[in-house]
Amino acid sequence: MNLSFLKGKALLLVSALTLFLAGCGTNELSTLRPAGEVGREQFNLMILSIIIMLLVIAVVVVLFTIAVTKSRRSKKGEDFEPKEVAGNHTLEVIWTSIPILLLIVLAIPTVYFVFKQADTEAMTDADGNVNAEETVINVRAYQYWWEFEYPNEEVVTAQELVVPTDQKVYFNLQGADVKHSFWVPAAGGKMDTNIDGINSFYLVFDDDKSQDADRLFYGKCAELCGPSHALMDFKVKALPEEEYDQWLADMKAVEEPVQASSEDAQRGEEIFNNSCMGCHAATPTSPGAMGPNLTNFGDRELIAGYLEHDQENLEAWIKDPESFKPDNKMAGTYELTDEEIEAVASYLMELKVEEDSGDVSQLREPAADEESEEGGN
Repeated sequence: MNLSFLKGKALLLVSALTLFLAGCGTNELSTLRPAGEVGREQFNLMILSIIIMLLVIAVVVVLFTIAVTKSRRSKKGEDFEPKEVAGNHTLEVIWTSIPILLLIVLAIPTVYFVFKQADTEAMTDADGNVNAEETVINVRAYQYWWEFEYPNEEVVTAQELVVPTDQKVYFNLQGADVKHSFWVPAAGGKMDTNIDGINSFYLVFDDDKSQDADRLFYGKCAELCGPSHALMDFKVKALPEEEYDQWLADMKAVEEPVQASSEDAQRGEEIFNNSCMGCHAATPTSPGAMGPNLTNFGDRELIAGYLEHDQENLEAWIKDPESFKPDNKMAGTYELTDEEIEAVASYLMELKVEEDSGDVSQLREPAADEESEEGGN
């Protein structure tokens, strides 16, 4: 008796914890706290399906309770025989029609939003080229890092995605080695990055929600892609349009790698140019490099996607990347002494983009020039 009572209490406690923990989450990483149009639409679909499920459960529980309480032998007697309902066409129509109606109620908004969120025609112009009037970002997934290219502005960066708020941001997704999956939980559902094709979709980041999340959201790979799959994270900075345009202009203004200032950093720059430049670029151009673009490495929030951004962690990462991200492509491709690693780390920490160094008015000048030439022809 006591054992059954304890089991009941344990079950009740687990149920209560499940209910409360289901509401846990943070603004930057929770699908239950949508931060944009797409995430909100998908969240509402989830709520609709839960309401339908609870409705079905409630009806079944009520009918079962009525049947149990009204049909007890103590009330009906030992000789009572229930009415035969097999073959009752009315009942069969009812319990067949109800599930169909519930599925229709769920299917209509689901189909509508599937086609709505798959509409990416605006990202290309009449000639099939990238639309210069829209925000388009090409995403390439590697084991175990992310590259982000802004084709209209000819800017490339890695690991930290910067997007404007309160407008559609279109993504072209592709995998470079194996299948990955691009996912920003607070903004919307995931989509695969295939090797043999490009998947496209869009997300919207609300400015108010971005402020609540300190303008920083978390992104993840949602497809098992190797031993370090769980560490394949990236950050999303959601900025107002003016700040976003200024960031792009600042990045575009970088034509040469940052010149090291300190003595250690100068020595590190020389080592970097001789040992690291073959895989890593220090200017925001040339997509498709073997390693992450490091133009603004000193401005980033994290190292390797999840380590705190400081020189100590950077030196540890360069010294033994395999211990942090097993099976990564960087391990074993170079040999540096501890002094050389310290110098390279000093240089990398100085790779920062000067704020307000770019001219926003010239940000999309090449695209405008091309349009003018086409109009002249």
